[in-house]
Amino acid sequence: MTDRSAQAAPGGSPAVAARYGRILLKLSGEALLGARQYGVDPATCAFIADQVGSVRERGVEVAIVVGGGNIFRGLAAAAKGMDRATGDYMGMLATVMNGLALQDAMESAGIETRVMTAIGMNEVAEPYIRRRAVRHLEKGRVVILAAGTGNPYFTTDTAAALRAVEIGAEVLLKATKVDGVYSADPALDPGAIRHDELPYTEVLARRLGVLDSTAVSLCMDNDLPILVFDINQEGNIRRAALGEPVGTLIHGGNDA
Repeated sequence: MTDRSAQAAPGGSPAVAARYGRILLKLSGEALLGARQYGVDPATCAFIADQVGSVRERGVEVAIVVGGGNIFRGLAAAAKGMDRATGDYMGMLATVMNGLALQDAMESAGIETRVMTAIGMNEVAEPYIRRRAVRHLEKGRVVILAAGTGNPYFTTDTAAALRAVEIGAEVLLKATKVDGVYSADPALDPGAIRHDELPYTEVLARRLGVLDSTAVSLCMDNDLPILVFDINQEGNIRRAALGEPVGTLIHGGNDA
């Protein structure tokens, strides 16, 4: 993991150096709901944009993968009789809609942003090309990576792991509605214990469900740490990028 030199914070005072130089933030579509039942809440997008902006001010390069569950979920549609592949493609299109909403919030906050998609739609976004994505990051732009992997039967968690490895991210930040990984569902078991750290192998063996097994295996094979944290707690994205204690760190067990 690479420490970047501290940069000046707003007002001229030096900022604390970030632990990670390049991160990939995985957001679920539900993270954009706010208090709504479906769709995108502009205030929630602005809340996320503000946090990402505070990370960018410290020189951290930020890529984002967003899900589409707030608009459409392929598995749910398949259960009602729709072809699974068709449902998944519709879900990919939903992630593009979410990506454009996030881009609008980012640019309203003065953050230069690019949306790149795994499915060609040149009128609304750039095609995903790894070298181009890396170049955008090097130029200080936030890159939103939409449409999953471009293939059905793969979740956006797997897309996040894949893109993180491809662009050379130093950590995968998995934003959730809980403050880490628990021994059981804390909503159902008051005695559930939150873990500060976990090895990949235990997450897979116990099927803890924080990410799908394909995503965890891909991170394990490429020694990419995963940090699971609560997106609703203000400042948590910045804390995660700085390496402050937040959430649960999933790693190989040797270099937390």
